[in-house]
Amino acid sequence: MHSLRIAISFLTTLALRPDGEIRRGDLGRAAAWFPTVGLLIGVLTAAALTLFHFLFAPLLCAALTIAVWVFLTGALHLDGLADCCDALFVSAPPQRRLEILRDPRRGAFGLTGLVLFLILKTAALASLIETEGNGLWFASLANAITAILLATVFARWMVLFAARQPLARQDGLGADLAMQLTPRSLLLAGLLPVLWIAVTGVRGVIAAAAAALLVLIIVRFARTQLGGVTGDVFGLLIELVELTVLLVFCARF
Repeated sequence: MHSLRIAISFLTTLALRPDGEIRRGDLGRAAAWFPTVGLLIGVLTAAALTLFHFLFAPLLCAALTIAVWVFLTGALHLDGLADCCDALFVSAPPQRRLEILRDPRRGAFGLTGLVLFLILKTAALASLIETEGNGLWFASLANAITAILLATVFARWMVLFAARQPLARQDGLGADLAMQLTPRSLLLAGLLPVLWIAVTGVRGVIAAAAAALLVLIIVRFARTQLGGVTGDVFGLLIELVELTVLLVFCARF
């Protein structure tokens, strides 16, 4: 369970720390547990959504649920999203972009991207609660919970594929994840996402396909702009995959 504890402590703010010392490469060895931790995040977020759904109007319910979602992950992935907005959309050579990623200060692109993303994610969740389910509150809630669980699980599988791509630098959390990440870990990590996609039906398949395509585009863009992927790119991918899944479940088809 050492690897599971590492995955939980890395991906969440839950007070569960690994036994013993964490060595370089342990994060990659824990990668097979990432979708399981995503399921944990999804279940806790869905529980918050269910509670707020009975207490508040859809928009406020969605906003409070997003706040819980962010708290559970310690805004780790949002930080990567904001950093990437600053670095990837500025006109500069790859080395300068990598320096911007390391800069703790937030620029205009980063702030704008962060605000727009949170608005979109909140609006998508509110839309799921308000319009889906043919007017039946329980169907609406079930649809939103299904989307949340697929989003949190699938995003943390997709990031493992990105971690197999060339790295922009050989240090940091991104490199630590990639170091011991094996094809076997990818396969084991995929069992839960594939099972949940099958349960969610056609819409789940479309959401997964759209999110996977987005991952390919972002990875290619990162390789062009940075020379490879980084831990911040992984955070960006997780957040955008989650948003993509929610948007597909909101779509009117």
